[in-house]
Formats: sequence, C-alpha cells, structure tokens
Amino acid sequence: MSGKTITASSVFLSITLSAQVHADFLSDSKATLGMRNFYFNNDNRDGVAAPSKTEEWAQGFMLDFKSGYTDGMVGFGVDGLGLLGVTLDSGKGRHVGSSMMPSDSDNRAVDEWSRLGLTGKVKMSKTELRYGTLIPKLPILVANDGRVLPQTFEGVQITSSELNSLTLTGGRIEHAIGRGSSDQTGLAVTGGTRESNQFDFAGGDWKVTKDLTAQYYYAGLDNYYTQHFLGLIHTLAISDNQSLKTDLRYFKTDSSGANSSGTSGYRMSGYTKDGSGEIDNRTWSAALIYTLGGHAITAGYQSVSDGSNFTQLSQGSLVD
Repeated sequence: MSGKTITASSVFLSITLSAQVHADFLSDSKATLGMRNFYFNNDNRDGVAAPSKTEEWAQGFMLDFKSGYTDGMVGFGVDGLGLLGVTLDSGKGRHVGSSMMPSDSDNRAVDEWSRLGLTGKVKMSKTELRYGTLIPKLPILVANDGRVLPQTFEGVQITSSELNSLTLTGGRIEHAIGRGSSDQTGLAVTGGTRESNQFDFAGGDWKVTKDLTAQYYYAGLDNYYTQHFLGLIHTLAISDNQSLKTDLRYFKTDSSGANSSGTSGYRMSGYTKDGSGEIDNRTWSAALIYTLGGHAITAGYQSVSDGSNFTQLSQGSLVD
C-alpha cells in the first residue's frame, strides 16, 4: 500500500507542476497582428540613373507572437514572427531595381511572399538570451524597416540588467533576410559581393542619472570592419510638458581583414578617398530636440571624415 501511495502522489505532483509551468508560459503570452499598406515611387526618368522608374504597391501582414516564460529559476520561452507580403500593383517595367518585393523567373514581382521567424529565449533573473530571429535596434545595428516588411537577422543576443542602472548587450549575427525577400543570405557592407557570416557586437547603456545616459558599443564584421561607438543622451525637463534633449554620437570605423588588404569582393562601394574601397571613417553628430506637448523641433549637425563613406552592416547578395 505504501508503494502505491507514493507512486500516486508522484504522479499528482508531476501533473500539478506541469500545469503551473504551462499556465505561466501561456498566461503571459500575447499576439499582435499589424498591417501595413505601402506605395513606393522612385522616378529617375529625367536622369542617367538606372532603373528609370520603380513604382509598386503592396500590403503587408505581421503576426508577432511573444510567449511568457516557464516557472522556475530559469525560464524558457519561444517567440514567433509571421510575415506576409501581397503585391497589389506592379509591372515588369516598374519593378526593375525594386527593394520592396521579390522577383520571379521573368523578373516580374511575385504575387506574394512570406517568411516565418522563430526565437528561443532563456531568462534568469534580469538576464535574457535569445537565439533565432532578431530585429535589433542598437546604435551599431538597426534592422531596416523602410518597406512593407522589415529586415530580420538570425543569430544570438544576450541582454543583462543585473547591475543597477547598467544594461549590457552582446551577441553574434550570422545571417539576414532582406525586406523584399524570403531567402536568407550572408552579411557584407554596401557594395560587398563576398559574404561574411560573423558580426560580433557588445556594449552597454549606463544611466548615470535619471536624465543622463552614456553609451559604448563595439561591433566587428569579419573581413570588413571594426567599429567603436560612443553616445551621450541628456534630457532637460523645462516644465511638465516641455523638455530639451541633447543627443551626441561618435563612430570610429576601420577596415579589417580582407577589406584592409583590398581583396576583391570585400570592398565597399561609394566614396573612398583613394578609390580603393577600403573602410576608414570617423563620424560624429549632435542633435537638439525641443519638445512641447506632442510636438518636437530638431536641430542637428553631422561631420563625416574624408576617408570613406559611413559604414554599417548590410547584406551580401541581397538588397537590404
């Protein structure tokens, strides 16, 4: 009798814990559906630019699911991002050079395109690790959301806020999917035709006071460049509905690996001082944003060195 009682209790305890885990996982979950209607017109018919004209119209659907975490010291969860684009209007003569939707074998816009991104996540205390589809928004890497569907990246990212007033972030990106694509590709800079699959980054945001935040980030794209970023953000409260925000930024970007040696395929396009395609850039900027209620006025200044164009992560063979 004793053995049977223990077995029954064990089964009951297992069912109870399992139900609690699923309850925490599901009760904190949420899903949102976003829709975006996008018309794009790029008309170069009076100039020498090619293509002469791009004109298209599409509808986008974005289903974003975010789960809760399982109960316990270490919580586990999974997020899902479903993206669908539907072509409403296009044409072979107006689709050339498009960055909004994919092309079929006849170089016409496809009727629709889609992709699914999954992200596993693990959380312990105030530290979270995410692996899979990422849409980063960092000074050294921002996913491009300027078309009907956003650009996404594949990799791992860890974010920790264990230390008071300090948020640390680091990770590695290995692939990307363009705004107008369902296909995964490697990484590069604009103009680069040989892909890299290693973009490492690390840095942090330190809230010095409630009104002042200092930032430092490092990024490196294998065989292309290394980059250091310094930022300072201060908000001065003038009254309950008025404020003045100061945003200072500095980027130091240098060539690395194959780009330093001038290896074919690893060169950047656009301006470089000697035409070599080697990355060498210093960029700093200052912005003042005056806010009154729901309105804001911005004044800014930016200085770019003459070594090369400003550079950040793009994609290999795909338009970003």
